[in-house]
Amino acid sequence: MKRRTTIVAAILAAFAGTLAAGSVAAQDLKVALIAGKTGVLEAYAKETETGFMMGLEYLTGGKMEINGRKLKVIVKDDQSKPDLSRAMLAEAYGDDKADIAVGTTYSGSAIAMLPVAKEYKKILIIEPAVADAITGDKWNRYIFRTARNSMQDAMAAASTLKGGSVAFLAQDYAFGKDAVKAGREALAATGSKAVVVHEEYAPQTTTDFTAQAQRIFNVLKDKPQPRLLQIVWAGPNPMNKLADMKPERYGIILSPGGNILPVMKTWKNFAGTQGTIYYYYDFPKNKMNDWLVAEHIKRYKVPPDMFTAGGFAAASAVHTALTKAKSTDTEKLIATMEGMSFDTPKGTMTFRKEDHQALQSMYHFRIKKDQKNEWDLLELVREIPARELPVPLRNKR
Repeated sequence: MKRRTTIVAAILAAFAGTLAAGSVAAQDLKVALIAGKTGVLEAYAKETETGFMMGLEYLTGGKMEINGRKLKVIVKDDQSKPDLSRAMLAEAYGDDKADIAVGTTYSGSAIAMLPVAKEYKKILIIEPAVADAITGDKWNRYIFRTARNSMQDAMAAASTLKGGSVAFLAQDYAFGKDAVKAGREALAATGSKAVVVHEEYAPQTTTDFTAQAQRIFNVLKDKPQPRLLQIVWAGPNPMNKLADMKPERYGIILSPGGNILPVMKTWKNFAGTQGTIYYYYDFPKNKMNDWLVAEHIKRYKVPPDMFTAGGFAAASAVHTALTKAKSTDTEKLIATMEGMSFDTPKGTMTFRKEDHQALQSMYHFRIKKDQKNEWDLLELVREIPARELPVPLRNKR
């Protein structure tokens, strides 16, 4: 009797173990998406979320599962406040048991989040924050970035400028300062003979640019031509306000970086003006972008924007990593993601092994003279391939 009881107990224990194993296998894959959905960058954050969810939908064929496990996306609004960003990432890893996190919108918040990923030894994919420090001196091995960095922006812009004089107007925080620093270095790296003659920084909340513009004009007006005012600005762009001050009096050309569609559609009076951009819906020609454009217009009546494409790219990185690693173990994910290539609406991106920055193409554009509708804004001058953007390594690996 005792032997029979022992056998039954063993069978029950084995059955219970099988159930437990099945239960673990069936656990949801949890991905935290942290974005600044309220505040000055909320338009960027909302686009990122839309693109991320559409990306997962496309890549999973609408099933929202990977390797037979359901995907659960936990969305958190950090309001672009670094302290809140840091706390929310800790909450995502600690309380929500997120396997991977993605975010955030504001570069200052993203920098604040980096040590949290290291503390919890969990992957953090940076999208869409741009500051070079994220994959530079603040970087750690748990950080991967699908977003372009300031140096990629700068090298793309520098590739279009062969000489003359450049002044910068940028926001007075990490993104703006990184961008200007990268701009200087990119001109040298691309062999441009253009000279930076002035840097002007303004608070993010600035609405009156009279004083800044006057200082810039006074410096640029007597410098060798072409005289370029490079505008580096996240959020509502000051280009129209600067144009109202008639910089052409001094032979000064305004040069905007790419921006979101609602901002760029206010640039109709600048036909022929050239710049560079991360993404414009009509430029990439591939199956993934075709689906994104058609489906976004169907659902939202407008084309996808640059941060929509960024969110989609982050979703592709998550999907590719989890599919290939067949595990949520951090070390297996790192091994998989280093050097990993993945498809995006822009084409193929590749995480550089040394700093986990996604290498990617950029686009040289011209503002159209004849625009067929309110979103028919840019024409492609040239796609700038990743091989022409040799971003320097800045980390301490």
